[in-house]
Amino acid sequence: MAPEILMRSGHNRAVDWWSLGALMYDMLTGAPPFTGENRKKTIDKILKCKLNLPPYLTQEARDLLKKLLKRNAASRLGAGPGDAGEVQAHPFFRHINWEELLARKVEPPFKPLLQSEEDVSQFDSKFTRQTPVDSPDDSTLSESANQVFLGFTYVAPSVLESVKEKFSFEPKIRSPRRFIGSPRTPVSPVKFSPGDFWGRGASASTANPQTPVEYPMETSGIEQMDVTTSGEASAPLPIRQPNSGPYKKQAFPMISKRPEHLRMNL
Repeated sequence: MAPEILMRSGHNRAVDWWSLGALMYDMLTGAPPFTGENRKKTIDKILKCKLNLPPYLTQEARDLLKKLLKRNAASRLGAGPGDAGEVQAHPFFRHINWEELLARKVEPPFKPLLQSEEDVSQFDSKFTRQTPVDSPDDSTLSESANQVFLGFTYVAPSVLESVKEKFSFEPKIRSPRRFIGSPRTPVSPVKFSPGDFWGRGASASTANPQTPVEYPMETSGIEQMDVTTSGEASAPLPIRQPNSGPYKKQAFPMISKRPEHLRMNL
């Protein structure tokens, strides 16, 4: 890795040219440019040690590696405004026609002879002698590790329940309201007599006081309210159907049975 990545000081495309220099060094020498006994020592060499170049490298190769592996990213080859053009113009690549290379018209200098698509004769026997190990399809995590990812999946039960409640079109169950009696129980008509009204005029005096008059109330709605002004009757009265038997007796006697001091001379 480039020094600026290890130092966490910010980086740009110049890190790619560092990686190119490290790859070319490994291909030309057979080993990475900086190695150590452990990770810490390797990082220390990348940040502090001088780059060692074998003497058998050509002058162009040595110069290219030095410019690609500069620790100062600003002075690294390819980090300037010319970008890749600076690398292509280096003398190490003077024999390469970049236009033909991009058009895939350049004949490669080496073509391996393969017997089949599965021929591994070009690989080191150190790797081909190893017993292949298949990668596991899945890995089982411990309960504590699973708790770390709890809720990060789109099928989390808590998320699905909240979405279902928010966008549900099913009517919610509501507790029924309390009524006086069952909603299906009919409300009996209130029974009045003409004398119970304190009317004035001949119509009130000529009415037969012994004949009761029925004034049925509307029972269209489930809830009925007491809309009478007389204190002698109130509604609703959840009793039997009118045709099933006699009505309830009136709370007060008829006019003829009232005491004299309660009668009015109309």
